This record gives sequence, structure tokens and C-alpha cells, in this order.
Amino acid sequence: MLAILILTLPTQPNAVRVRVWRALKTLGCGALRDGAYLLPSEHAALFEPLAAEVREHGGSAMVLSLSPHDDAQRDELLALFDRADAYALWRDTATALQAELPTLGETEARRRGRAVAEALQALRRIDYYPGAAAEQAQSTMDALRQALDARFSRGEPQAQLDHGIERLDMRKFQGKRWATRARPWVDRLACAWLIRRFIDSQARFVWLAVATGAPTTPRGALGFDFDGARFTHVGSRVTFEVLIAAFGLEADARLQRIASAVHYLDAGGIPVPEAAGLESVLGGLRELHADDDALAAAAAAVFDALYAAPSPSTGTET
Repeated sequence: MLAILILTLPTQPNAVRVRVWRALKTLGCGALRDGAYLLPSEHAALFEPLAAEVREHGGSAMVLSLSPHDDAQRDELLALFDRADAYALWRDTATALQAELPTLGETEARRRGRAVAEALQALRRIDYYPGAAAEQAQSTMDALRQALDARFSRGEPQAQLDHGIERLDMRKFQGKRWATRARPWVDRLACAWLIRRFIDSQARFVWLAVATGAPTTPRGALGFDFDGARFTHVGSRVTFEVLIAAFGLEADARLQRIASAVHYLDAGGIPVPEAAGLESVLGGLRELHADDDALAAAAAAVFDALYAAPSPSTGTET
């Protein structure tokens, strides 16, 4: 079952015509002909505001239900929603980026990688009947993420299954050595700051060189953000979020705000206002500091400032 919007656009004002056309394109409607647009029936409500606007400005519009007569007609109608060409254009962008990775710096490569991922998400939102093209696009996206990690984050941990995160007694984690991969990026830098600021003020960090495979944690050290570490990705949560949950820090809204930015920069997902600036600053610090202790100390000042900053949504401290 499909919903069909049949409309005659008003001749004036032209802004209404443009707005309606853009909205129909954004919705990913199938075009049966000029003035007749389709959506799956479960999305019929999306047509109503457009129909109301057209009628308000002197046009005509109605939303009806449409049932195909037989399987052949159904296939013909569903073909109007085919996104194969759009996926092909997207794939060209993704594969071009992957080919360029050896020539790009990390900040630029990850920024463009997120843009490619967001473009795929936008395409999938209007792919009402996904098929092989969608599966192939996801495989291409997975390959691009792997290439990014291989180029810039060798040893990036694979997420463990989310069986719940054990709540730990912070008092038992004082004065420890904490080990992670060398040349830390956003998640590891944020973790180092979180550990020393909120968990273990006397923490000492061991930066493990990664050649091949997962690093081995030195005896007595607590590993974080690598496969087999005591603290690493769990389910959809990055290591910074896992540490927050493990040590009972979830109620701190400012930490959660930082966690949203760290998650976005490390694993993608929902964009947040702080992410672009944080990425640029940390990328600059990486260029300035070859020593990982110096890098972590400089990054800690950035996270201190971000933690102290007013919430962008309210203009006040959270």
C-alpha cells in the first residue's frame, strides 16, 4: 500500500512552489508523473503539511491511498524508489576518499570520512525499500572505516558485546599505571584526562607502541582502549563512555556533553556543536607535541576548558 499526493501548485508565490519541490525531493518521493508523488503508506502523514500549504496558497492537493493491481504493477511502482544510482554516486565519493588517504592528514581524512558517513545515513533515511545497493554501500562504508583506522589508528579496538558495565570502587584504582596505544587520538586523550581528573589523580601513563596486532599490557598496568584491555569499547559505547559508566560519573551533565563529542569523533553518529572545534584543536596539538605525555597534558587543558564552558544550548553552565 502506498500514499499518493496529487497536487496542482499555485502559480504564485514562486517561493511556495520552490519550497514544495524541495520538500518532495528531501522526502525521497517516487514521482508517478508531474503532480503525483508517492510514499510508503506508513509515511503518509509527511504529505499533510505540504498539502495544507499548497491549499493555503490557492493550489489543490489531496492525499490518497494507492494499491497496485498485481505484482507486476507493484514492482513498477516500487522501482520509482530505486536508489541504485544515488548509491553509485555515493560509492564514488567513498572510494575516492579511500584512494586519497595516503596523501591526507588525519584531521582532514576523518572530517571527510564523517561527511561520507553522514551522506550515507541521509540516503538510507529515504531508501524506503533497501536492497543489494544498500548492502553494498554499507560494505563500502565499513571498508572505508577500516582503512581510516589502519592509516591513523592501528590497533583500534573492536567493540565487546554490551552485557552491562560493572560498577567499580574508585578507591581501588588509585596511584595506578594506565596503559594505552601510543600517539593517542580523541578517545584515548579524553580517557587520559578523565582518569587523572576524576578517577586517579596520581595516574601514570604508559604509551604502547603498536606494530602489528594488539599491544600487551605491562604487568600491573590497567589497559584502556585496545582489544583485550580492562577498559575498552562496549557495545556502541566508546572507551571514554565506558569509564564514565564504570566509575559512576554518568550524572555529570558536563561530562556527558564531552562524551557526545568524543563519541562522534571516534565512532560517528549524532553530530554535536563542540566536535569540529575539538577535533581541530587536538589535531593541532598532535602536530606540536611528539611526546605523548606532553600531548596528553596539553589536551587535558583543552578538556578542562571544555568542561568549564557554558552549555551551547542554554548559554549557561551545566
